[in-house]
Amino acid sequence: MQARGRDRSEYPAHGGGRRRLWRWLWKAPLLAVVLSVLQVLALRFVDPPFSAYMAARQIGAWTGRDGEVRIAYQWRDWERIAPGLPLAVIASEDQNFLRHRGFDLEAIEKARAHNARGGRMRGASTISQQLARNLFLWSGRSWVRKGLEAWYTVLIELLWPKQRILEVYVNVAEFGDGIYGAQAAARAFFGKDADALDWAESARLAAVLPSPRRYSAARPGPYVQRRTQAIQRQMRQIGGEAHLQQLR
Repeated sequence: MQARGRDRSEYPAHGGGRRRLWRWLWKAPLLAVVLSVLQVLALRFVDPPFSAYMAARQIGAWTGRDGEVRIAYQWRDWERIAPGLPLAVIASEDQNFLRHRGFDLEAIEKARAHNARGGRMRGASTISQQLARNLFLWSGRSWVRKGLEAWYTVLIELLWPKQRILEVYVNVAEFGDGIYGAQAAARAFFGKDADALDWAESARLAAVLPSPRRYSAARPGPYVQRRTQAIQRQMRQIGGEAHLQQLR
């Protein structure tokens, strides 16, 4: 009698497993895109309880990598922040904030030309780019992070109005070692609430943003003092608080 062949179902379905794997690999980027869009859209309406940078600092403190640090953070709505602070941030960090859509091509070209000549490196990150980094990503330099930063910047500019971008930025920016946001900074450095900050105090907070763990808003050195004065001049030059009316 001729032996019967084995049923095909008895053989492992290697081909089917590979097909399922490829389907998941194809879907993973699409899922990541959808989740990131939902994430940014939700934070247009929901105030973030923390940022990625805050989480990284806290984890670093728990693991002993960053030493001891206490995170100070308290959300304040736009109406409860002195207008001088967002104005100072625009004047010092991104004077084309109202005109660009996340990337200041003019500033990028100027920075490229400056850096090509040598000397101190100059950046060209907009407020939107800095917010994308602080809120969603990690510190450091890599092409992966730069790509994600660009993606989140596009989403923020598409899904949020300019006022919301500024509101979240001044709430999550680091103004001192472990001190995040306008309210925590105002209490720590000036003993007042964020809505009571005057122009000089707002400009001083903006002056330390490039390196808040190196420079102090409480004990400003010569650099911070000079930069504070320059920011106040720029605040007047761009139109003062009337400049913020264009956000609405």
